[in-house]
Amino acid sequence: MFTSVDDVSARLAETGYLASPSVATTVFLADRLGKPLLVEGPAGVGKTELAKAVAQVAGAELIRLQCYEGVDESRALYEWNHAKQLLRISAGRDETWDETRTDIFSEEFLLTRPLLTAIRGDDPKVLLIDETDKADVEVEGLLLEVLSDFQVTVPELGTITATRRPFVVLTSNASRELSEALRRRCLFLHIGFPDQELERRIVRLKVPGLDAALAESVVRVVGALRAMDLRKLPSVAETIDWAHTLLALGADTLDESVVRDTLGVLLKHQDDVLKAAAKLDLDAL
Repeated sequence: MFTSVDDVSARLAETGYLASPSVATTVFLADRLGKPLLVEGPAGVGKTELAKAVAQVAGAELIRLQCYEGVDESRALYEWNHAKQLLRISAGRDETWDETRTDIFSEEFLLTRPLLTAIRGDDPKVLLIDETDKADVEVEGLLLEVLSDFQVTVPELGTITATRRPFVVLTSNASRELSEALRRRCLFLHIGFPDQELERRIVRLKVPGLDAALAESVVRVVGALRAMDLRKLPSVAETIDWAHTLLALGADTLDESVVRDTLGVLLKHQDDVLKAAAKLDLDAL
């Protein structure tokens, strides 16, 4: 998909995703080496958006597996359409079981889920396995088979092997440690909070109506909040939301009243809001 690291940066920027040099380099290597990309970092720093941007650049279909506690093979890989199978069995009462079995365990009755969908067909695809750390440990065994050989075994149909490998992005908020076996199969990328210059550029890009001086102030205040001992630090997504909020309020500058009244856009816990209101010194920024 990409010819160089600079090509990654330029083409992602065209989609509205401003990539740091480390992000652009790792994406280029994942594409060139054909390796899955494991992206870790705090929520809201652009991990999922990176997969979306790569799919847009490549003109590829984005296939997303949203992980959660309890997600299993039937949700991630495939399952059979049991209701349709029962109707088929009822309709073929005069057939032998061998005839019926051959029919009901065919493509017509197969419900493909994200992992199987991603390795089938010749069209370009980006497979996003989102919040991998929220899935149970047992699911990692399933991911190992898919990400090692890009193939899936369906007992009734045999082994399905990818004719065109998808670009794979796994995201993690590091709520638990992923297995070393899974990590070995991936290139690793950590996306943290951007430096002030990059975040200022992101804010100006995403909120084009915001004044340059106000954008600078927004980034400085968010940086000060991230330096505090808070339960949840404001993410880039929340910085953008705050910029949109200030624009909607018609604020030209940041004063104590505006900041105090809008802290709930940046912070999601009452004790964080109270702590920030007490410690934040706008005059020192």
